[in-house]
Amino acid sequence: MTSTAEDTATLAKSFDPAAIESRWYPVWESRGYFAAGLDSTKPAFSIQLPPPNVTGILHMGHAFNHTIMDALTRYHRMRGFNAMWLPGTDHAGIATQIVVERQLELQGQARKSMRREDFVAKVWEWKQLSGDTILKQMRRLGDSVDWARTYFTMDERLSQVVTETFVQLYEQGLIYRGQRLVNWDPKLQTAVSDLEVESEEEEGKIWEIRYPAADGGPGVVVATTRPETMLGDVAVAVHPEDERYAALVGKKLALPLTGREIPVIADSYVDREFGTGAVKITPAHDFNDFAIGQRHGLVPISIFTLVATLNDNAPAKYRSMDRYVARKAVLEDLRAAGLLISEKPHKMVVPRCERTGEVVEPMLSEQWYVAMSKPAPAGTRNAGKSLAEVALGVVESGEVNIFPDQWKTVYRQWLQNIQDWCISRQLWWGHQIPAWYDSEGKVYVARSEAEAKVLAGGKALKRDPDVLDTWFSSALVPFSTLGWPQPEGDDKIAFDLYLPSSVLVTGYEIIFFWVARMIVMTTHFTGRVPFRDVYIHGMVRDAEGRKMSKSEGNTIDPVDLIQGIGLDDLVAKSTAGLRRPQDAPKVEARVRAHFPDGMPAYGADALRFTMASYASLGRNINFDTKRCEGYRNFCNKLWNATRFVLMNCAPAHTNPPSPAAAGGGGGVAQGASLAPPERLAPARASQAGPVMGAQDVGNQVQSLNYPDSEVELSFVDRWITGEMQRTEAEVAQGFGDYRLDNVANAIYRFVWDEYCDWYVELAKVQLAQGNEAQQRGTRRTLVRVLEASLRLAHPVIPFITEELWQNVSVPAGKRSAEQETSVMIQPYPKSEPAKIDATADADMAQLKRLVDAVRNLRGEMQLSPGKKVPLVTSGPADRISAFAPYLAWLGRLEKVEHVADLAAARPGAAAPVAVVDEFKLMLEIQVDVTAERARLKKEIDLLETEIKKADAKLSNKSFVERAPAAVVEQERERLAGFRDKLEKLREQLARLPGG
Repeated sequence: MTSTAEDTATLAKSFDPAAIESRWYPVWESRGYFAAGLDSTKPAFSIQLPPPNVTGILHMGHAFNHTIMDALTRYHRMRGFNAMWLPGTDHAGIATQIVVERQLELQGQARKSMRREDFVAKVWEWKQLSGDTILKQMRRLGDSVDWARTYFTMDERLSQVVTETFVQLYEQGLIYRGQRLVNWDPKLQTAVSDLEVESEEEEGKIWEIRYPAADGGPGVVVATTRPETMLGDVAVAVHPEDERYAALVGKKLALPLTGREIPVIADSYVDREFGTGAVKITPAHDFNDFAIGQRHGLVPISIFTLVATLNDNAPAKYRSMDRYVARKAVLEDLRAAGLLISEKPHKMVVPRCERTGEVVEPMLSEQWYVAMSKPAPAGTRNAGKSLAEVALGVVESGEVNIFPDQWKTVYRQWLQNIQDWCISRQLWWGHQIPAWYDSEGKVYVARSEAEAKVLAGGKALKRDPDVLDTWFSSALVPFSTLGWPQPEGDDKIAFDLYLPSSVLVTGYEIIFFWVARMIVMTTHFTGRVPFRDVYIHGMVRDAEGRKMSKSEGNTIDPVDLIQGIGLDDLVAKSTAGLRRPQDAPKVEARVRAHFPDGMPAYGADALRFTMASYASLGRNINFDTKRCEGYRNFCNKLWNATRFVLMNCAPAHTNPPSPAAAGGGGGVAQGASLAPPERLAPARASQAGPVMGAQDVGNQVQSLNYPDSEVELSFVDRWITGEMQRTEAEVAQGFGDYRLDNVANAIYRFVWDEYCDWYVELAKVQLAQGNEAQQRGTRRTLVRVLEASLRLAHPVIPFITEELWQNVSVPAGKRSAEQETSVMIQPYPKSEPAKIDATADADMAQLKRLVDAVRNLRGEMQLSPGKKVPLVTSGPADRISAFAPYLAWLGRLEKVEHVADLAAARPGAAAPVAVVDEFKLMLEIQVDVTAERARLKKEIDLLETEIKKADAKLSNKSFVERAPAAVVEQERERLAGFRDKLEKLREQLARLPGG
């Protein structure tokens, strides 16, 4: 690590992200920079980290939203806010239990042969050894979370809050136990949430089956993709306005293979245009059928056991059969009875548990529920209003704002049509439900077994074996992590400062499962909203826009992007643990095709910059590693620019570089100097003011500690100062709008285009040819703009900016050489529009046009980059005098000569002439007129041919009407470009002698 500008020799020649990242993160953490502020006199900014599963590892979605959260947190911390980014992990009931069960199986143990408490102890043991992997990976990304506040949702304190909220809701009549339909995983033998179910389109079949009328008539034909469930049918439904079946409504049908009769009912849910217009109703095994059954008072018949074999409600022949074995048997018997009308291929959406791959079975089950639509009782905070009603109200009123706006509609529709929330799971790992039963089955809900026994009058009790849905405890974290229900001391200060938090950053897929439920729970128990804003971002997909899936082999590990990985290791990693091992060859082929050399090490900053550049509100991201490469190049450019600045602005620097060292071109004719007269003259510092805003001016050191009277600032210096102000304003707007893409683009454009490509190059001229005061002004501007740029970019690219800032901050006067501090706790740059100099902007814009014109002339004349040629120009002499040194360097010119009249000074010259404003410019080179005429005529012929082709295409009515609008417009732009170039070539040809 370098600490002073005198040590610039130790700033490596090239950017090495691994060394910088490993060096700086421990420093930040050990110095306590991430700790939440507790100063009640300051504004507060906070974010709750969506707690990743304790079993999880960092994936691309994490890398994306962690970049957003960390950038926002660092930005507000630098603005002087109390800043808290609160980390934690979720106990992930299903996922964790599966992981530990598999480990035990490898050791020859089975969970079911163990006592519950022994298994839970094994889970805690695993958690202590392996459960913090993702937290370590977060450090690799640069997350500035308050590690001292890290929570685990099974921690004792948070578990007490889970119990307390459950008991209170039960006492208020808002938690109940009842029988409803749930998603059931027969392998795990537990209910699972919708989020844990992945619906995949698969090839299947659809069968048409005749259900004869009970009176011997033909009856109706129904279609089904699950013929085995007919054994649990209780009705057939038709649309009430379907004339085909009007006479059958209220009549009975003979349910094949069962000996039962079922009614024909009319329900408007039925789509009479789909299939036969008659739908079999199985309320115990289909969610839509369950709703229809409730409307018509039908009694469900459950035909499956918890492991998806047929139970005793099925005919004796099929009992104990697996559901798919039963399907074959049912179809054979229907075929034998002449009731199987047809069998056709059919694409169908199959719900599978993401953890096991098992087809989920809708199952009628006794579970615990939160009543979402029931009015809260008297004496509660929102008496008379339901939980859903309150949660909807805070969004409608603007207490909680959802970005982008379209997600408000989705949120509203979900809460207006909400079902009661199933919160029980048939697992051993998790928060065991605080309910006990006596021998008669009466339930006692209490905070402890002792309390339950008091309620039961001393009866012997048995605790409910189920645990709570993981989302229940996650819904409480906005307040459970801040000391509720009785926050004291620092917890009380934090509770008041950070509840509500400022913003929740999350993906749209959990807006219902987590976002809405946090609003429900926090408003109900604290009377506050959990957060002010909700930033909904899109999903990270692969470069072709496909969902990242391990089975497809298109997942990317962000740690691999940071540190790099060889091809063989990448293949092994991508093909390990596939749910379908037979997919391994396909996955390997894809990996080898897309990453033939493995992945290079881009570093955390390049990955973060890439993610920030993608962070447009609500849109999915098609992640391309080429973007990472581009932002790695940005880091290299910033590194090299800093090395140049340090070499020329260090306190040890005494002599300005020679013109050659500065990359200077040739001489400037007619005595043109860098210190031009009149309005283009450099301003004294006392006239122009400080280079940066007032908050950017620090104590100067040695070589930069010049009196203002001895510093001159050129129009170039004043221009870059103004550009800095504009960029600072643009960045502030981007952060305010949660548009990290705009933040990233503004920083990239300023640093790469304006500072590096323009200002640093122009500064070389000023350092080489300017007088002493001009050189001082240049050095001061170079270092101060760079120092402010590093602070500006720090929230997005923290590692490289810290390393470079430590080097730049001393000559910039931001710290003494002995002072230990960090860029992350410096004031964030703030735009001062008064520092924008309109005159300097106009002069710089004109200089850019002149430079571009010279470069275009070089291109037209096909000059090699290394060839220096003279420039002859006419126009205002004072401007030429001011611009000439810059033109000579940037245009690779031998000299710049000013003449009063270009045509008179160079009669008959064959070289092309460029006109820029009131200037005419010509490169003075010897032209072989015959060869040049032949070259121009050849180019003109080629252009005329291209113009005829484009004209013909655009005259074709079919092309214009049928081609995409963008393609047509592109063709029009090509044609306009051809015509413009043709005109210029004809002018050049006309100017040739003897033409």
